Amino acid sequence: QVQLVESGGGLVHTGGSLRLSCAASGRTFSSRGMGWFRQAPGKERDVVATISSSGISAYIADSVKGRFTISRDNAKNTVYLQMNSLKPEDTAVYYCAACPPSSSCHKAATFDSWGQGTQVTVSS
Repeated sequence: QVQLVESGGGLVHTGGSLRLSCAASGRTFSSRGMGWFRQAPGKERDVVATISSSGISAYIADSVKGRFTISRDNAKNTVYLQMNSLKPEDTAVYYCAACPPSSSCHKAATFDSWGQGTQVTVSS
């Protein structure tokens, strides 16, 4: 497992932007797929975006497609989530997650390391 620390959450108005960062510890980051998930009160934790270990492949959930972008910098052991055109329904705690090295992860249960989460609140 790796330790993950998210940052960049906050309060923004509808239409605003935020960039979340997730810093990972250890030397296995570049061999791990990464993901961003979110969980709103009373709802399940849903995948927002995932990115392969090399950064070449990415998945973006339909609910945020065209507004959110996932990227990573393996030299900095960091994965990012750029969120534009934010809507009140994007309000949630956002979690960063790491996939086991050299594995393929798509569902939350397949990720083996999680950050503590960062709150994103979008006001109308």
